[in-house]
Amino acid sequence: MKTVLAFLVLVLSFAAEAAVMAAEPIPSPKPIFFATGSTSGTAGGRVVRPERSLYSVSAKAGQTMTVTLTTPDGNAVFQLYEPGTTIGRDNDGLLEFHGQALHGAADGEDATRWSDRLPKSGTYLIVVGSTRGNARFSMDVKIE
Repeated sequence: MKTVLAFLVLVLSFAAEAAVMAAEPIPSPKPIFFATGSTSGTAGGRVVRPERSLYSVSAKAGQTMTVTLTTPDGNAVFQLYEPGTTIGRDNDGLLEFHGQALHGAADGEDATRWSDRLPKSGTYLIVVGSTRGNARFSMDVKIE
């Protein structure tokens, strides 16, 4: 009986934690701005697994974007999503992205550098996450 009761307490505590995570607001992506006359910008910080750091950058179809992620411990990657991507939360309260990721920078492709011509005009979403533990990173974005 004690084992069953302990198990129920454990299950309920996980359910309560998931409910708190699901109730958290959706974070807004931080815009990456370029200095006047510049074709590049930089962002950086820390990301704690399983959280994500979100960034946005505006560009036009046909421009070439290059994103380079640098981390001292080699434990951060990014995904790059086309304009129109929306952000929500799954049943566990984790962020999920509804939109088209760009080839080479999709979920599971573990991109640390990506460069190609952009298919659409609009605001692109860059999602930085950790592959293990906490990650410090710096990200350079260039658009030409």
